[in-house]
Amino acid sequence: MKNAAFTAIAVMLTPWAAHAQDIVALPGFYIGAGGGFSTPLSTPNNASGLGWVVGGKVGYDFVGPRIDLDVGYGQTPLNVNIPGTAINNKGGQLTSLVNISYDFFPTSVLTPYVGAGAGIAFIDSNTSLGSTQFAWDAMVGLRYNVTNAWTIGLEGRYVGTTNPTIQVQGQTISSPNQNFTALLGFAYKFGQPQAAVAAAPAPAAPQAPSYMVFFDWDRSNLSAQAVSTIGQAASAYKTKGSARITAVGHTDKSGPESYNMALSLRRANAVKDVLVRDGVPASAISVIGKGETQPLVQTADGVREPQNRRVEIVIQ
Repeated sequence: MKNAAFTAIAVMLTPWAAHAQDIVALPGFYIGAGGGFSTPLSTPNNASGLGWVVGGKVGYDFVGPRIDLDVGYGQTPLNVNIPGTAINNKGGQLTSLVNISYDFFPTSVLTPYVGAGAGIAFIDSNTSLGSTQFAWDAMVGLRYNVTNAWTIGLEGRYVGTTNPTIQVQGQTISSPNQNFTALLGFAYKFGQPQAAVAAAPAPAAPQAPSYMVFFDWDRSNLSAQAVSTIGQAASAYKTKGSARITAVGHTDKSGPESYNMALSLRRANAVKDVLVRDGVPASAISVIGKGETQPLVQTADGVREPQNRRVEIVIQ
């Protein structure tokens, strides 16, 4: 399925992410702003202390991958005061970076992410922001999805540049420039539903009893709760004396249609196996795979909606 190859970080976070409240996430443009503190990692005279940084961004979210243009300005403490230059125990820096990020579990309330990028930086030298340098960054963060459109994020970011220079009394002085920033920000994504997409209207209740079991993403194995529900369906079958059972498998829309059709059949057959184990004759069970064609909750393509990963058991 799409994006099936997660990093080790995603694997470690999967257990709690599976229990997080899901939201509706659709692709779209977003804007954001934020600020925080910075501290130098490599500066003249081993400067230390806290500076500050503010910035904004605009980008596009593909639901998982993101790309944005990030512009920020900040000041970093320095242990250097050079008369006649912009270096006065602090240095200013304006960056413009194109970042590519990846959100793990983008439809969960808590969304960890990683990213990196490159661009240009303007750094204080003989004149304010007079030194132009190549810049790069790397980041790791955690976003809280307040609504389908609004998010709040906490991020740690490394920012480095090529060495800025200053001309002093005919001599050129060059120094490394690397900083770490801790940022708090918010973002708004356009074109998102204001609330979770409502479930499709249920058809008129059939005369035959029905049961429903759900599955983890890209899985056909059954949870303990699902096995218990199937046991209830088997007991209901036995009370009817003569009946038939139909197990209809479904998937969400996060994978290719052909893969999802096969996955829905595997899920339906997994339910059939437990029904047979619980005493229902195999000849009395029909298995159908619907793939992603009949979602319980309408979503865009690529969205991992837990309610759509299901098997419906109907006794007739």
